[in-house]
Amino acid sequence: MAPVQTLDTIKSEPLNLKLNGSQSNGAKYDVVEDYQGNYRFAPIEEAQVSRAMIKRYFEMMYDRVISDVVIVGAGSSGLTCAYKLATLRPDLKITILEANVAPGGGAWLGGQLMTPMVIRKPADRFLTEIGVPFEDEGHYVVVRHAALFTSTLISRVLAFENVVMMNATAVEDLMIHEDFKGQQRVSGVVTNWTLVALNHDTQSCMDPNTITAPVVVSATGHDGPMGAFSAKRLVSAGLLKELGNMRGLDMNRSEPAIVNNTREVAPGLIMTGMELSEHDGKNRMGPTL
Repeated sequence: MAPVQTLDTIKSEPLNLKLNGSQSNGAKYDVVEDYQGNYRFAPIEEAQVSRAMIKRYFEMMYDRVISDVVIVGAGSSGLTCAYKLATLRPDLKITILEANVAPGGGAWLGGQLMTPMVIRKPADRFLTEIGVPFEDEGHYVVVRHAALFTSTLISRVLAFENVVMMNATAVEDLMIHEDFKGQQRVSGVVTNWTLVALNHDTQSCMDPNTITAPVVVSATGHDGPMGAFSAKRLVSAGLLKELGNMRGLDMNRSEPAIVNNTREVAPGLIMTGMELSEHDGKNRMGPTL
């Protein structure tokens, strides 16, 4: 009969932990826990943590300097675009850029900081597709917490092998080149860390980076600190005469106008979501999705 292990014998034994059923550096590990909360973890060096992050992030950054599609903004429109595009075209290198630390845009809550999310039919089909439960109210459905929708969509998007997301990364400008016909075309984006972009006036020189892509999808939302960025840049770049400016709230007119008019607004630049309402001068929709 094997000797009974006591708390003292467990603590005195050499560390022998198993990580995910595999071996680490040739050593086999079996999880040890004394049932009083004294968990013992596999050893790690601080440098290993830094290298694990740096290596993967900058390999990803190096690879995505040339992307097939860049999506600017990881709110509900940008994330939905990424999900549908990755589902249909797993061969494309899809790169999402989000200025905030947390993706999701304004979709974490409903109206006036309330938690339920109201979604008009037939968009409930998308909820069913990604596995978000809801209450059916006839012409619309209600998700019990907006974060349930947003977190599910984020996890589904990031599960695609061909999709990457760079958080806290701002688009400071559009790359605009002449094509072989002499036509001005959006051919990528100019990027920087968001904290750098917000502090250009307080520092001397902090040059940006670039990502080249034949298709840029802009979903930066309505006007705000970083909203409607591409729409406003088209005006200042001379590719758009003036902004249409978002009109007042009309739920019955706004959503069809945005969904049905999502399009290439300039060569190489597709616009969607509330940014399109600023571009086209359409109504806002308020707390429906």
